[in-house]
Amino acid sequence: MTLIQPAPTSFFDKLNAAIARHQSLLFVGLDPNPEMLPIRYGAKEDTDSIISGLRDWLQFVIAETSDLVCAYKPTLGFYEALGTKGLELLHQTLAVIPAHIPIILDAKHGDLNTNTIFARTVFEEWHVDAVTLNPFAGQDQVAPFLVYSSKAVFVLCCTSNPAAIALQEYPNTESPLYLQIVKEAKNWGTPEQLGLEIGATAPEVLARIRALAPERIILARSIWGKSGNLTDILTAGLNTSGDGLLIPVPQDLLTSKQPKAQIQFLREEVNQVRQTIEGSTCSVWLPDVCLLDRHPYLDLILQLYDIGCIMFGSFVQASGATFPYYIDLRKIISNPQLFHQVLNAYADILKTIEFDRIAGIPYGSLPTATGLALRLNCPMIFPRKEVKAHGTRRLIEGNFHPGEKVVVVDDILISGKSAMEGAQKLQSAGLNVQDIVVFIDHGQGVKERLQENGYCAHAVLTISEITETLYQASRISKEQFKALAENEGR
Repeated sequence: MTLIQPAPTSFFDKLNAAIARHQSLLFVGLDPNPEMLPIRYGAKEDTDSIISGLRDWLQFVIAETSDLVCAYKPTLGFYEALGTKGLELLHQTLAVIPAHIPIILDAKHGDLNTNTIFARTVFEEWHVDAVTLNPFAGQDQVAPFLVYSSKAVFVLCCTSNPAAIALQEYPNTESPLYLQIVKEAKNWGTPEQLGLEIGATAPEVLARIRALAPERIILARSIWGKSGNLTDILTAGLNTSGDGLLIPVPQDLLTSKQPKAQIQFLREEVNQVRQTIEGSTCSVWLPDVCLLDRHPYLDLILQLYDIGCIMFGSFVQASGATFPYYIDLRKIISNPQLFHQVLNAYADILKTIEFDRIAGIPYGSLPTATGLALRLNCPMIFPRKEVKAHGTRRLIEGNFHPGEKVVVVDDILISGKSAMEGAQKLQSAGLNVQDIVVFIDHGQGVKERLQENGYCAHAVLTISEITETLYQASRISKEQFKALAENEGR
């Protein structure tokens, strides 16, 4: 069996580790703006002296803040404006950022024609962890970036620029364009891979976006307006755990001779508000849930719900039974970034099992089995749903040798009938089948029935885990949760 190599540290994990390590939601914009260059770094007489002064200043800022922030955000446009020497300055700046602190490249990239090569450049050559994008071209804009599963993107949703109001609040303030962008962007990537960039001095804008996207990381911009109140901004933008909002360090602090003390004070001010929010919401929202009990596939469950793979109501199943939910995993193959996450989840189980070949069950799990065969570099076969009356009339498609050990991959265990029928066809050809791996287990003793027939069933998720997680995340109501629990107890 092919060993699965450990995945690189994701942006999401790297960010959370930096937040915990430095107890900070602050990020620093590393912008080589000549107009902001402090006088102490030399006269602005020529390009070389300007570049030299900017380099010294930016490196000083990094040294002063590297134990106080959770991320750095260089703005590509400032470096490009300085020409080839500016891009050299960018590489020099990136090189001195501590490896454990994530880098968000503020690029606002929006050109479809250069997406693939730009993504490869910033992620593979420049080794940044995330990039900001303009959303106007839709999902096609972000897809080439989300191919890099350990990286992330931040989609620009709204800005504080007064001239943008005519567009951002179209057609009206009740249903503005910026909220539509939030709704659409949530379907483009998982919460681990896709965040939202928000420029707003008005707390109500942040509050509306947070209510619509409680699971997303928000990269805040332009919050330091004259009328802005930090407590109001934080209350509106932080999630119920006192997280999920990245806060910019004011540029004027970065130009002072000793910014460290002022940034420390700002960090403590932010943390005081965070503690207040955590204390006020924990007893209301998740009274019996500890944050340490976060489900390992929380983000995957939320994404499945967001794109409509998991629906609640009254649905008649193929067996004729009526369930208060319906699972439609066929949408996954149209969302590459989500499909990638699903394959990773299957792989977490498969790496604990010994097998020679992967077998998908027609038709629902064939895309998944194909993806896993490519991911694990393992041969794939599949039992036909029906044998053709012409051609080779083969029951099993693909090459194999009798006696080989095969793991069966299916999508959902409801009765276990399709998985067992597929396994029996494989066994009739002399193959050894012991393990069946599915994405969702309906429960109600299906695993036990499979075991009675000689199979060991493994599931990424159970329906009870899904409903419990969605209820804790306020995705479903208490009434829905009770109905689902009653169904499971039948």
